[in-house]
Amino acid sequence: MGVTTTVVQDTEYEDGELVEETFDWYAQDEAGNVWYFGENSIEYEDGEPVSTEGSWEAGVNGAKPGIIMLGNPKVGDIYYQEFSPGEAEDQAEVLSLSETITVAYGSFENCLKTKEWNPLEPGEEENKYYAPGVGLLLEEEVEGGDERLELVEITTE
Repeated sequence: MGVTTTVVQDTEYEDGELVEETFDWYAQDEAGNVWYFGENSIEYEDGEPVSTEGSWEAGVNGAKPGIIMLGNPKVGDIYYQEFSPGEAEDQAEVLSLSETITVAYGSFENCLKTKEWNPLEPGEEENKYYAPGVGLLLEEEVEGGDERLELVEITTE
């Protein structure tokens, strides 16, 4: 779509074994909104890639960029984070702007708390927490499971 993006690599491990690796594409506009332009997602079993389900790219097959984080969020705002019809339709609602969160990486104040869901996966819902200047700190399933993912490290190249 002609937009320069920043690529963020996200790796997920269970019991020390890689289970998912995702490369996400983000860009920030002049109003401070952080746009999500897609992802290349690879799931692994026993160290071998087994699926790329959930991968999508804005501008391909009707997919449009979504907003992963609003520049000026307000409690009650609802928005699409990703939109690839039938593939990726995640949505979020801003629940709080003043959460205090502690994860392995550290403790943070004035964090954004969102409720996030996907109409393609009814009965599943999670809360996510974002820190100013850092980004995603914590994901907690609140419906449809009990998974918890937290930030443990940031590396830059």
